[in-house]
Amino acid sequence: MKNNGILYALGAYFTWGLFPIYWKWLQAVPAPQLLSHRILWSFTLLISFIFLTRNQKELFRLAANRKTLAIYAAAALLIGVNWLVYVWAVNEEYIIETSLGYFINPLLSVLLGMVFLKERLRPLQWLAVAFALAGVGYLTLSYGRLPWIALTLAFSFGFYGLVKKLAPLSSLYGLTLETGLLLLPAALYLLIQDRLGSGAFTHSGFTVDALLVGAGLVTTIPLLMFASAARRIPLSMVGIMQYIAPTLQFLLGVWVYKEPFSPQQAIGFGIVWAGLILFWLESFMARRSLPVEPLPEMGEG
Repeated sequence: MKNNGILYALGAYFTWGLFPIYWKWLQAVPAPQLLSHRILWSFTLLISFIFLTRNQKELFRLAANRKTLAIYAAAALLIGVNWLVYVWAVNEEYIIETSLGYFINPLLSVLLGMVFLKERLRPLQWLAVAFALAGVGYLTLSYGRLPWIALTLAFSFGFYGLVKKLAPLSSLYGLTLETGLLLLPAALYLLIQDRLGSGAFTHSGFTVDALLVGAGLVTTIPLLMFASAARRIPLSMVGIMQYIAPTLQFLLGVWVYKEPFSPQQAIGFGIVWAGLILFWLESFMARRSLPVEPLPEMGEG
């Protein structure tokens, strides 16, 4: 059982880590269209699965609550921003900066928990957050600008996680509702682009069409793998493995796509990484002294 959980988690994190390769194959398609197809085909796949398993009445019953709809509308907006910025950044050769966003995210989530959920940070957690802020500050000075891509990804996914803590539905129902709320604007946008002659779908060859439809699969399958892993392996193990994805993205940016990575960037990343190592070590030691808690649901942005 535990071995299966590790395999599911590895599958999810490696899929997320290799995402840049997939979006690079679709580099000729504008980012708003990629986002719209990701929403369209993800919803199609998810709602089909729910109907096949005859759980649609339960989804409709839960989604009828106004408070639930408001929570998931906020989540949908945040994940939509995250997905759009990510696919745009990958295809504009900012893969390294996208990886920074997901390295920062765990530390930002701790800070958001303190501000909005009144959670208390332990002294070493404060130090880890300080390292992350110092790293971002150094990168701002070396870039001559804020690393806005990394910060947008970190904040959108961090707030998405915060909203999801208040969300009542399972990850399957939740993602279905989120993509469902985004479906109408996404579909209208694609129809308008098609009427204007700018649409990629059915006009760019079979390979592009297949990859656009496959965007639904690459979005939902790792989430389902993670959900399966979450029930089988300890939180501390997930804490280690969650850095597989941004590490793979970083290595792809540097070694495969040859994005520039200056000594100044290396210093800034190194400061952030030092904070992450400190954060993980402190969290690991703290968890060892506590009873096992249920694992929260997570997902990729």
